[in-house]
Formats: sequence, structure tokens, C-alpha cells
Amino acid sequence: MEKVKAKKKYGQNFLRDTTILDKIIQSMPNNNNYMVEIGPGLGDLTKNLVKYKDMTAYEVDTDLISVLKSKFAIQIEEGKLKLIHTDVLVAWDKQKTLHDGKYDLIANLPYYIATNIILRAFEDKNCEHIIVMVQKEVAEKFTAKVNDKDYSSLGIITELISVDSKILFDVPPESFDPPPKIISSILYIKKDMDKYLDKDFNKFLKACFVQPRKKLSKNLTSVLSKDTIFEIYKELNINDNVRPHEVSSSLYSQMHTRVKDGRN
Repeated sequence: MEKVKAKKKYGQNFLRDTTILDKIIQSMPNNNNYMVEIGPGLGDLTKNLVKYKDMTAYEVDTDLISVLKSKFAIQIEEGKLKLIHTDVLVAWDKQKTLHDGKYDLIANLPYYIATNIILRAFEDKNCEHIIVMVQKEVAEKFTAKVNDKDYSSLGIITELISVDSKILFDVPPESFDPPPKIISSILYIKKDMDKYLDKDFNKFLKACFVQPRKKLSKNLTSVLSKDTIFEIYKELNINDNVRPHEVSSSLYSQMHTRVKDGRN
């Protein structure tokens, strides 16, 4: 019955390896949170998840929606699974959250959209845990710490908004149909529910890392005057030669606070 071919435009690669599927299930937090899945595909992970919890799945592909509707007809009728046929980014734009109570997010994300989805989950005040399969390089960026080669705005934001973030395990290409050309990783993030993402801070960080190998002060001249940079550096005891990847997340946070205070 499953003669649905993976579509390139959606970046689809179906995860069929049962060992990996089991490992993902085992890594799910044991709590009372609702479950939201993005991109259930052919429902290989969904069929295991729905045994444990009621859930909502967002799927953009019309062909897959019809497969999922027949495969999960019973669970849908019993109200255990809610299937929503839409682009999840559109859903977020409309309703700001993917569920109207505390929930955990699980997804096998195409690499071209992964970063955007994770950042939207950071902004969603109801989302607590994020367990997503992404390209290994993307996972490394989100978990990078100060002085790591992959350290960037993504690692800083993750560190400031979460209580835990780590790569659980890697997934080889042969676990998928069709096999991608990259290695994937399962990324786990537990958000601090009292923290939220400041959009201005995000913009500020982008400016800080615009040329990652240059001095941070040089990058900052695009958004701040040299006098302001000098004052902030002096106040926070920052060395003028420091590069963007050598500054801790808390220091970036303090810098931004002073920048904001200066704007008021």
C-alpha cells in the first residue's frame, strides 16, 4: 500500500530503521506533556508514539496525508491522533503555538528547514522538549559551546534558553529510504520555560557573527558607534582583540542589555 515516493521539494527521506526508531522512542522524556510531531512521513515513528500519548501531527504533503489517514483511521476516530494538513510554519504564524498546553516536539526535519523550525520552537511558549533529527552539522551548531569551532548565534541562543542540550546519537544514511548524502543526528533540547527569545537579541547576534573570523569589535561597528563599543568593552572587561567565538553566551547577553539600555 505504501507506494509513496519521497519528494525532493519537501526534502523527504523516510526513516525506516526500526532500531533507530526504538532509540528515539526511548529518548522521549517521561512526563505528562502532550506530543506534537512535525512531518510524520509514512507514520513509522507516529505508530510507536501514539501508543504512549495522544498527539497531533502536522504534514504538508497531500499524498502522505491520505496514507496517514487510512493507516491511522482508528487512532484518529478515537481522538488519539489529530492530523493537520498544513505547512507548520504557516500554523505557527497563525496561532503562535502548535498546541494550547505544554507539549514536547518531535520531528525528522529536512535540513533546509531544520534551523527555522527549532528557532520557532524556541519562541513557542508551550513547547518544553525538542527532540529532532537534523543534519549532524546543524545539531553541532546548536550544541556548540564558547571556543568550539561551530560556536555561533545558534549555540548562544540555545545555551541561554535551555537547561539541557545535547546530541543523543548519530543516524547513518542507510537508515533512510532514500539514503541522504549526509549523516543525521538526534538533537535533544530541554527549554527553560521561564526564558523567552528576544527577537532583537537574535538580530544583535547575527551582526556579531557576520564575519566570524574578524574581531568582534569590527563586526559590531555595523550596529554600534566606536565610542559605544569602547564603553561596553571597558565596562564588561572585554579584550579588544577578541573574536566572536571567544565570547561566552552570558557576556553576549550582558552586552545586548547595555545596547538596549543605550537605545532607550
